[in-house]
Amino acid sequence: MPALIEDYSLLGNCRSAGLISRDGSLDWLCLPRFDAPAVFAALLGNEENGRWRLAPSDPVEEVTRQYLEDTLVLQTTYVTATGKARVTDCMPLGERNTVVRVVEGLSGETSFEMDLVLRFDYGRSVPWVEKIDPLTLSAVAGPDRLILRSSVANHARDHHTVSRFRVCAGERQTFSLSHQPSHLPVEPDCDADEALERTITQWQVFTARCPDVGPWSALVRRSLITLKAMTYAPTGGIVAAITTSLPEHLGGERNWDYRYCWLRDATMTLLAFMNLGYFEEAEAWHEWLLRSVAGNPEQMQIMYGLAGERDLHEYSLPWLAGYEHSQPVRVGNAASQQHQLDIYGEVADAMSQAIRGGLPRHPRGAAIARLIMPYLERIWHEPDEGIWEVRGGCQQFVHSKVMAWVAFDRAASLAETEEDHERACHYHEVAERIHEQVCAQGLDPQGKHFVQAYGSTEMDASLLQIALTGFLPADDPRFLATLARIEERLLHEGLLLRYDTDSSCDGLEPGEGTFLVCSFWLADVYVLLGRHDEAQTLYERLVGLCNDVGLLAEQYDPRGKRMLGNFPQAFSHIGIINTALNLHRAQCPVQARAMACGRKATP
Repeated sequence: MPALIEDYSLLGNCRSAGLISRDGSLDWLCLPRFDAPAVFAALLGNEENGRWRLAPSDPVEEVTRQYLEDTLVLQTTYVTATGKARVTDCMPLGERNTVVRVVEGLSGETSFEMDLVLRFDYGRSVPWVEKIDPLTLSAVAGPDRLILRSSVANHARDHHTVSRFRVCAGERQTFSLSHQPSHLPVEPDCDADEALERTITQWQVFTARCPDVGPWSALVRRSLITLKAMTYAPTGGIVAAITTSLPEHLGGERNWDYRYCWLRDATMTLLAFMNLGYFEEAEAWHEWLLRSVAGNPEQMQIMYGLAGERDLHEYSLPWLAGYEHSQPVRVGNAASQQHQLDIYGEVADAMSQAIRGGLPRHPRGAAIARLIMPYLERIWHEPDEGIWEVRGGCQQFVHSKVMAWVAFDRAASLAETEEDHERACHYHEVAERIHEQVCAQGLDPQGKHFVQAYGSTEMDASLLQIALTGFLPADDPRFLATLARIEERLLHEGLLLRYDTDSSCDGLEPGEGTFLVCSFWLADVYVLLGRHDEAQTLYERLVGLCNDVGLLAEQYDPRGKRMLGNFPQAFSHIGIINTALNLHRAQCPVQARAMACGRKATP
């Protein structure tokens, strides 16, 4: 049985990542990259689907854990009746995919057990395991090889590799597990101590550049580390989460693969990096964005693979029972082929924010904009599946139209910076036509507040973007009425649902948790309105949901008081960063973005 989602911590090396539970079990790890088949898949099944547990064999009386200051090096301390010991876990940064685990005795004597269950291809394939020497074994299945090296002997037991040992105060034992292609000679052993020290230094050098964000500085640094760990270093792409199929509703079907890169994350990710002064990371993400969307604008997708791959075919893994029996377990994401208009606004806004933030202009950027905008001008009036990737058919979603307006508004501003006044004027005209239509057709029958889609009575948290993007001022009566209606309909024990799955036709079974990034958007709207006390109260409620090592999932169930959805979630950690900056800085990013529009349309 896997642990609660919030009982996991993150290990990563900017190429792949894993989840390790409080009881020392590495239950999820994909190698050699985030979206590769898992070699440990117990998270979505049971221990026979692969795991690596290293923990005391005697009953544990107390367990505490923390990351070494400003790093992704995890330390877990166990207290038993006979002793106290610490396990240090990390994935050293670099081109090699290795997990290093070090056991140290702190006091008394502690008995430990290692149980390594190697299963390739998402827990389906049992590898061929053989000893290279008494302390080294090799496991091969098809193209993959894993090499276990340890300072204690191990032996086979029912397709597991196990060992038992004791550590007294001052004693230590080391373990490493490395991945490599199976057709290559076995790579030499790495120095575990040197790799550990080097990784600590690299993370601390990275976080040392983070500016002060007042009382939330430590939270922001932890979220920054998390975003960095979810970045695929060779390309700059950032995955939405490192997991697939962690459910948005326990026992339900809302289980999706998030190990890909979404275009709609672009603007908020860029703002998070740039506003913290991490321009190298921002530029790498920006470059990934421009490479991925290059080509025929009619073939532009809402998400891509780590290197910009476009084939994200969705299929299920029937041999995995699913997290707490939530099925199906999915690989790939069919939403990659959906029609979603908002992505054009996200790309245009990201390009605009990159220039405003001082990133160098990319020669391809203007050319891509000139291809995309005529295509968007032809299709912006069409229905789409929207930001929430519904599977119940296309609608005229208001948020999608708002983001189409954003696309033309930002494109007009970019054209003006290039002194292309004729093009800028045309884009402004299109933006005003979209604005007029949204304000005419996107309101409820009484014309007081915006609704989820034309002709609908449903509410949607994405309508908060009306103010956050500058479509309307935050104090516009129509937006204030929309905000009040969102608070009335979607606030669930102080946190926002993205929409009501019980009454909305999204093509799926009803029921899910509160979508955390929506609550961060609400806090940002409060900042725009000068409701700072409410913004800070909501922010502190949100960050209070982080687990003991500062991580957040996609969703939270206030009644069950547990996390839901894929974990850790980039959107949630971007929210931690950007809302902290909005609360801390007088010239806050949310105001700058809302005021960045080229020319406000007035219906």
